[in-house]
Amino acid sequence: MSGIAFVFPGQGSQAVGMGKDLFEKYDEVKDVYQNADEIMEMHLSKISFEGPSELLKETHITQPALFVHSYAILKLLPENLKATCSAGHSLGEYTANVYANTFSFEEGLKLVKTRGQLMKNSGDVQHGTMAALIGLDEQQIIEICEKAAGNQIVQPANFNCPGQIVISGDVDAIDRAVIIAKEEPFRCRLAKKLEVSGAFHSELMRTSDDELRIALGKVDFGDADIPIYTNVEGLPITDKNQIQNALYRQLVSSVKWETSIRNMIKDGVRKFYEIGSGKVLTGLIKKIDNEAKVFNISNTDDLDCILKEA
Repeated sequence: MSGIAFVFPGQGSQAVGMGKDLFEKYDEVKDVYQNADEIMEMHLSKISFEGPSELLKETHITQPALFVHSYAILKLLPENLKATCSAGHSLGEYTANVYANTFSFEEGLKLVKTRGQLMKNSGDVQHGTMAALIGLDEQQIIEICEKAAGNQIVQPANFNCPGQIVISGDVDAIDRAVIIAKEEPFRCRLAKKLEVSGAFHSELMRTSDDELRIALGKVDFGDADIPIYTNVEGLPITDKNQIQNALYRQLVSSVKWETSIRNMIKDGVRKFYEIGSGKVLTGLIKKIDNEAKVFNISNTDDLDCILKEA
């Protein structure tokens, strides 16, 4: 039997209106959002459905909004559609853990709420940024970071797919890296700074990692029902202690998305379902392996298609 993977999006996939059609059609989704609003102590549903986009882009709002949207979709999937393994991009790894029953939705949302606030705080304290470098390999990216660093921090943050790597670090160091990437011998096809509020997945997040460790330590983790391919290693794990450690390390480590997907395919996964807003992950997966079968479930139309096939 061919394997099925559920993958969950992270920051950057958000869009105003996500979840609204599901909320209006399904009572189960109304219950999810009502519960989420209470846990968040704010109208997360209203911001998700109506914006404004500037507020939805705020790290401490984006992360729980994406998490809740993906979880709401999971509640509606037919019984005969189940994943044999899972993964999530950055924030999405928390959603993957809820799907795998490592911890509950409520515990997961509290963690995500804390994580988003901590990352926002780190961005305020340590003014960093990120940039996408297109058309270079991993070794070239490492060389660029070494040349650009000086006495500052700049490091690979996301290995997304062949030729698409994101770097993260101090603003000046990122500016230098973008210039270096465009020059000989690299001649990067595209080097572009991203609109983010901090240097995510870099050492500049260290100002938050102690508090995240404490938050993770308060959660009663269980072993995962299915393997989760973690961002930090790209390898499958089910052990609760390893999962807790991977979520902690993820904050300052590179997201090894390409490695995760290649290992999933090597281990027998043939179908990937992106559960949540947007099509970022399925796009990356097709660039990693054009033979992979990918599906998106983001709204009522997508869900109707899935339910008809069930």
